[in-house]
Amino acid sequence: MSQTRKYVWNGIHFGNTFFLGLILLGSVLGLPLFIWKFHADIQHWWAHILIALALFIYSGMGITFGYHRLVSHISFKVKWPVKLFSLIGGATAMQDSALVWSSDHRRHHKHVDHEDDPYNITKGFWHAHIGWILFKKKLAPPRDNVKDLMADKIVMWQHRWWIEIALLVGFVFPAYAGWLIEGSWQGALLGLLLGGMFRLTCCHHSTFFINSLCHCMGTQPYSSTHTARDSWFMALLTFGEGYHNYHHEFQHDYRNGVKPWQFDPTKWAAWTLSKLGLASDLRRVPDEKIELAEIRQKNKQLAEQLSNTPEPVCEKAQALFDEAGDKLHSAVESWERAKNEYSRAAQKKISLTKEQYAELRARFDEAVAELREAIAQWHAAHQQLAGQLA
Repeated sequence: MSQTRKYVWNGIHFGNTFFLGLILLGSVLGLPLFIWKFHADIQHWWAHILIALALFIYSGMGITFGYHRLVSHISFKVKWPVKLFSLIGGATAMQDSALVWSSDHRRHHKHVDHEDDPYNITKGFWHAHIGWILFKKKLAPPRDNVKDLMADKIVMWQHRWWIEIALLVGFVFPAYAGWLIEGSWQGALLGLLLGGMFRLTCCHHSTFFINSLCHCMGTQPYSSTHTARDSWFMALLTFGEGYHNYHHEFQHDYRNGVKPWQFDPTKWAAWTLSKLGLASDLRRVPDEKIELAEIRQKNKQLAEQLSNTPEPVCEKAQALFDEAGDKLHSAVESWERAKNEYSRAAQKKISLTKEQYAELRARFDEAVAELREAIAQWHAAHQQLAGQLA
């Protein structure tokens, strides 16, 4: 059932508005004033900065690793201490509980760019960035899309106590650490302003930019059927979340930065934990499927270029490109057929002799090799044809 939202009047959520405003004022006004007034009283600046940085990483990874890929998309599984640790970190980011966050995020993926998308970019940059948090409907949407999470004891424990966790770990801890470091109230206040408020402001807006900036700026190498875009710069600020076009195409992949050179610490953390026996079932999209998505997008972009080009292109290059496309289409069909046969045999646990299994595996490997060869030929033909339009 829908639940009535508290503190909502004429569409304004006063709780969220007051809290975000207070944190912002503490960051952009309170911290500079403190530095100007009390900088001489602080002896261990490096320690305060390290604590703030550590909490920023913990909060950010709590969202990307815990809330997003682990809980919302179930891109992998982890041992319960890892889940607990990550959800405590997510709570310190103060973006609601993992349960509510995941419900909103799943609706975003299901209804991206449409009315039921909570942070719908078509309503404007401001709405997608923070307006949807400051202005809420009096009735919250139903949470029927997180029934699986409601059966998770750790998720539900965090749902009940996330505010207390956030205040204790995200504010009391840096303030107390500051007092211990400096032995004065100035140290405690610096810890609160730097490790608490400024750290949280940075964490908030780096996350919010994924909902806003990554839906209006960047590249679309995998699909343009939605507004999501890849941004290497935002990946640096959000521990790999900036590769948003890829994520919207393959939302259950544990990787966002799928290329080896792309910055994705969340992916690296999950992979490392799997090697330590603390994570398992890392979901990943086959390389061939990713390449085919890129090819479809390049085909679409090339068709648009050709339609806007008044000069005719080389007939030979066009013929080679068409031939490569036909070969690729045939190879994809063979690959899909072999893959389905192999998957059905594995899922149904069909009893096969060693010879039959080897034959099935060989057929699949042959289809993969044929597909990869067709992909390489398509890229060569595409490069030749596209080069004439440059």
